[in-house]
Amino acid sequence: MIVLVLLVPLLLAFWLWWPVTSPGRRQRRWHFGVTLAFALLPPVLGALWRLHALGDVAGAWVQLLFGWVLVAFLLVLPLVLLRDALWLTLRLLKTGVPARTLLHGVRLNRGIALAGVLLATLGVFNGLKPPQVHERELALRTLPPELDGLRVAVLADIHASPVKGAWRTRRIVDEVLAARPDLIVLPGDMVDGQVESNAANVAALAELHAPHGVWLAPGNHEYYSNYAAWMAHFRQMGLGVLENRTAKLDIGGRTLAVSGVGDPAFYRRGDLVHDGIAPDIPAVVRQAQGSDFHILLAHQPRLARTAAATGAIDLQLSGHTHGGHILGMDRWLVAPANDGYVRGGYQVGGMTLFVSPGAGQWDGFTARLGVPSSIDVLVLRRADRE
Repeated sequence: MIVLVLLVPLLLAFWLWWPVTSPGRRQRRWHFGVTLAFALLPPVLGALWRLHALGDVAGAWVQLLFGWVLVAFLLVLPLVLLRDALWLTLRLLKTGVPARTLLHGVRLNRGIALAGVLLATLGVFNGLKPPQVHERELALRTLPPELDGLRVAVLADIHASPVKGAWRTRRIVDEVLAARPDLIVLPGDMVDGQVESNAANVAALAELHAPHGVWLAPGNHEYYSNYAAWMAHFRQMGLGVLENRTAKLDIGGRTLAVSGVGDPAFYRRGDLVHDGIAPDIPAVVRQAQGSDFHILLAHQPRLARTAAATGAIDLQLSGHTHGGHILGMDRWLVAPANDGYVRGGYQVGGMTLFVSPGAGQWDGFTARLGVPSSIDVLVLRRADRE
């Protein structure tokens, strides 16, 4: 899949300029050469990153540049498809000669290339800026009356890194605390990079506090970044780390179980994943027996069907999808890769699933267009049982 993605810019460099009419070969070659040089950046930068030729700091900036170039070409792709679909339609109708000339003219296609670069730049800017708090009510049929109105802050996919810096995490923490949640959960992908080079960028998370605690479950990017070291570091910070574990909380005389499970990245052990734990939903179901309401923190939403099948979990909170990043891409690419779940609330059997758009995203694909990052504050409400 990675190889196919990296081939897109190379193919587009040719496809963009091949049908374009120009005054001469020199101008065609110049346009193609510049675009090809741009298209070669993703495989070169990707190789530098995968070969571990750079440290965490330089590597994070390389990932950001890689993602910016890749997104620019991905945004050019639908524009080129539209261009040639219109051209072919006019050609088949044997009409619109001036329009066909315009569609395959130098100026329009320079505009297509520029649009891709500008939209990618805007997308990266949107991705890097701090998220805002979005509050919503979540109606739950199995919620005990004593838990009605419970405020749960969902802080998913922070992806703290040298690119985003400590200031961004500080802003996120301030926003969460200002929302005054009763419970704070972090369902994975808090970091990118090693503890030694990135601890300062997550330090502000130690200041998170809520009446019923701050609870964390791992995501796939913790598995890429020395899983054991990060779990130990999060514990030292005072965060409640749930590795296939359940915490039982007494709230208003009722027992709320908050569980966290490992990530399916465990099953892809190899160059990127060296350690970690497999998700064990049956284990947390056993630990939560006797509770009145059960919340599961599972980083990837595709665990929802397995969780719902147990009949013992009322609400699953997930992240991982980053809301789909870009309108269009969210529904056509990201949702199908995650069992149809991309952002917001879903009913999965008798269980409710909420997928957060995330408070950040991986530096290698930071762009957001129409899908802003988010700190989600869920107000749990008891739904009408009738």
